[in-house]
Amino acid sequence: MSPARMEKVESAIRLVLAFNDAFNQHDVPGMMQLMSDDCVFENTYPAPDGTTYSGKEAVTRFWVDFFRDSPIAHIEIEEIFGMGNRCIMRWRYEWVDDTGEKGHVRGVDIYQVREGLISGKLSYVKG
Repeated sequence: MSPARMEKVESAIRLVLAFNDAFNQHDVPGMMQLMSDDCVFENTYPAPDGTTYSGKEAVTRFWVDFFRDSPIAHIEIEEIFGMGNRCIMRWRYEWVDDTGEKGHVRGVDIYQVREGLISGKLSYVKG
């Protein structure tokens, strides 16, 4: 791999790591500054196909609502790697429900990066 191509892959990985750090801080403005205006987020719910949110405004609304409903949400990265303008992240998502019961699921996100911003985040979950 050429040095320029390697830098592009490493840059995409750094971008996704920064996005995940903002997620774990529940910092929606911090997350959204890393996404393009025309971003697309494909959520895992409802099964089997999830819901697609298009554009920064719709994606922002989703995250605001999500963190309001999941105030202890946390994603632990199990593995991350890049290929060109794509970054793949295996994760474990943990939460605590209304009764205080802890839960988790594992899944994968496929990110697309364009011009230094996340333009796509497609999420898939086991189970």
